[in-house]
Amino acid sequence: MSQAVVGAMKIAVIGGGWAGMAAALAAAQAGHSVTVFEAARAMGGRARGVPVALPDGAQSLLDNGQHILIGAYTESLRLMRLVGVDPEQALMRLPLALCFPDGSGLALSDGPAPWDAVAGILRARGWDWRDRISLLHAATRWQLRGFSCAPEATVADLCALLSRRLKDEFIEPLCVSALNTPARTASGAVFLRVMRDALSGPLGGSNLLLPRVDLGSLFPDPAARWLNQRGHRVLAGQRVKSLRWDRTGSARPGWSIDGELFDCAVLATPATEAARLAVAASVDAPEELARDLRTWAASANALHHQAITTVYAMSRAGLSRPMTALRASVDHPAQFVFDRGQLGGPAGLLAFVISASMGERQALQERVVDQALIQLGLVIEPFQTLTEKRATFSCTPALQRPPKSVARALTACGDYVNGPYPATLEGAVRSGGMAFNLP
Repeated sequence: MSQAVVGAMKIAVIGGGWAGMAAALAAAQAGHSVTVFEAARAMGGRARGVPVALPDGAQSLLDNGQHILIGAYTESLRLMRLVGVDPEQALMRLPLALCFPDGSGLALSDGPAPWDAVAGILRARGWDWRDRISLLHAATRWQLRGFSCAPEATVADLCALLSRRLKDEFIEPLCVSALNTPARTASGAVFLRVMRDALSGPLGGSNLLLPRVDLGSLFPDPAARWLNQRGHRVLAGQRVKSLRWDRTGSARPGWSIDGELFDCAVLATPATEAARLAVAASVDAPEELARDLRTWAASANALHHQAITTVYAMSRAGLSRPMTALRASVDHPAQFVFDRGQLGGPAGLLAFVISASMGERQALQERVVDQALIQLGLVIEPFQTLTEKRATFSCTPALQRPPKSVARALTACGDYVNGPYPATLEGAVRSGGMAFNLP
């Protein structure tokens, strides 16, 4: 919406993921009546809990993809507290560490920025003095330039002067975990925004926050309860079939969703589904409105997407730390492994994460088994491999992301909507909070 909301309105949020629930909370707190439509039975979208049978037959809620947060995700943490989740209980807070099984790599100290990063670089195991000095010089250049760069610059361009070891064992895993895009094609500007928040933010901004509960319990499920308790509607298992502009039967026109009229609506679905709804709505919309809908849909459909695969496996032994970096290659595709046993799950439950994944599920699973044996010395038994084929958009330089404004009284939110963040949980909830220009 282009103007501030005046008076209570009836608002529809189509999509109950992290962005949609953040939008619904913002509208509800501003005094509006909110209805959330979610096609799936579970809330959370691409970051939700999934019921899975473990090898011993026990049932467990695992995530449809392993996610982490960092201390700089202030809006995510604020919304958790709002809906009754205590982040200190639900998340394990650790200093940022990108350490490999042999102990080499970067581990930050638990102190104020930027001295935590400086100390971590100087103490990094497996790096020689040239590695340390070159990374300190690069970080200083980024800070002196205000963590900004030319729009067309890639992460590889920013790091061209770094050693091969730093590129392979620090920049690449950091980039692919934050942007889900390889450094050679990833946006340098967005990467620097993440680095700015992590390395120049408040105390603890660079900390890793590892979920101790499933992602649904971390925010979207408590958000749904918060809304229901205050008289709003959260409709799970209800896919929107029809979105139409309606000028009849009301003093002010709005959007008809499956025959029910709303003053305004927000598209909080993945980009492809939001584009589908916008195109369908344009068919019988007034000419100017139809043009806006088709233009926005074209920008959403122009995005390219990356997959994320999570291989869940059981092992007789756990890891030495909750999260360990792995040396990724074509034959060994996982970049990280998480010991879910240390995060409240069953002992020996491991989650191997393959960002920007390519290839068939079975082939990826077999390569992870080999990777675990060679890099971790562990024999693992995979039992569930989950792939989100459109997990994130490809965060490339100078990317034109869709704006939040779609058409009259219709906005969009999601981690793909134009903004400074990559496709992260923080990007999603910030987008949701900005879906309306609320007073």
